[in-house]
Amino acid sequence: MKQYLYFLPFLLGFVLASCDNEDEFVTDGSFDLSFSVDTLRFDTVFTELGSATRFFKVYNPLDEAIIIDRVRIEGNQAGRFRMNVDGTAGATVEQVKVWPNDSVYVFVETTIDPDQPVSVSPFVIEDRVLFEFGGKQQSVLLEAWGQNANYFPSRFSRGVPTLLSCNNQTIVWDDPKPYVIYGQILIDSCALEVAAGTQIYVHGGIAENDLFGVFNDGIIYTLQNGRINFRGTAEDPIVVQGDRLEEGFQDEAGQWQGIIIGRGSRGNTMAYTEVKNAIFSVYVDSLGEFSAENSHFYNSSSSGIIGFSSNIRLTNCLVYNNGANSVQLVLGGNYEFDYCTVASYGVDASALSLSNFFCYDDPFQCQVRSDFPLRSRFRNCIFFGSSRDELDLDDISGGSVPGLFDIRFENCILKVDRLFGQQDSLYADFFTSDFCADCINGTRNDTLFAAPNEDDYMLDSLSIAEGQARPLPGVNIDIINNERDPNEPDIGCFEYQY
Repeated sequence: MKQYLYFLPFLLGFVLASCDNEDEFVTDGSFDLSFSVDTLRFDTVFTELGSATRFFKVYNPLDEAIIIDRVRIEGNQAGRFRMNVDGTAGATVEQVKVWPNDSVYVFVETTIDPDQPVSVSPFVIEDRVLFEFGGKQQSVLLEAWGQNANYFPSRFSRGVPTLLSCNNQTIVWDDPKPYVIYGQILIDSCALEVAAGTQIYVHGGIAENDLFGVFNDGIIYTLQNGRINFRGTAEDPIVVQGDRLEEGFQDEAGQWQGIIIGRGSRGNTMAYTEVKNAIFSVYVDSLGEFSAENSHFYNSSSSGIIGFSSNIRLTNCLVYNNGANSVQLVLGGNYEFDYCTVASYGVDASALSLSNFFCYDDPFQCQVRSDFPLRSRFRNCIFFGSSRDELDLDDISGGSVPGLFDIRFENCILKVDRLFGQQDSLYADFFTSDFCADCINGTRNDTLFAAPNEDDYMLDSLSIAEGQARPLPGVNIDIINNERDPNEPDIGCFEYQY
């Protein structure tokens, strides 16, 4: 009997080792895990310090046991999420065994303090639980909300288009709490009026739906019978920006898609508004109308302002720090810019691009295209930057069709060089003709802005823009409400203050 008792521990060890033999576990990437959810949401608007715990299940679809090499929280900045996998806690859990046709639980906890600044506790907190096995990865998205705000249309609208309609009435956003846009807002038969001082944060990220296909989320879109009116003031401007305000993200471009003024949408206005950190700030589609005054458009990964056979009027506006042409006006349209500063530094793209056509096929072939008359007037504006040419003009008729490319600059500062020889020297007399009356062709050696490398586009004390503008009726202040000289105002959106 003692012999059997002596042998029993070795027998049990052999049996347990056999059950846990790594050779009997599938460890390659020949299978896919399945999950009880694809997104784990912590769906509470936190108004005070609080915690929430949610869980999901990970399923093994095989008739054999598997080993997941590693389960980890991908980013977990500031330790916002905590995890427990099948009884083991940690930001990373290794060698997770799942028996045939069985599952394991993954518990995730988050603690939110909404009283912290958004740089610490953002409006939307995202991360992923990564499952790594056999050289492949799968993931479950984690989503929580860190601030008490107006989540519009809801906190569950990621990638979802939502129609905002009000029977041709007006909806007013004037809550002191910020508005966080989640998904895409399509405004139709309705005016969205945004009150002075309102803060709007737009949540971006890659999304997919039947309407837009694969796209960057976060869109404000006016349909034909919809419009937006942003009524900021100098004391209480409106700011529209991405919702990533943690360190390193505040100035990152391309966080959300942008504002789209849809085809035929009229009466869209902005005053004392900042639009930043989008792919484009404002896109105005064919026959759409948009006007802005005393506003800033910047930090776009594409263009700041895009017009596509549209109608745009800007007064006292600043457009800068964009990844493409700061202002791109395509397929004609009607445009009037007064006292605007459009800067393009550090990119190989002009500050202003104008054309009266659009190619629907290869732009180098352009066999399938549309043409439409362009009429543009630029008065007391600056188009400047680091390239040799900050003005790109493209007339499909080469100047042979009167009225098809009707452009005029008055008392403007531009920077051009190669333009003079383009399109068979069509613009050889650009500065001595009706194209550009009383304009200045600036050079890199000219003193103009205070500190463009620091995105400071106020005028230098020795700026060539000082006193060179022509007074315009009704425009007596600059972008920040400084009074303009009544007789010899300065070119651009800023009036120099002595």
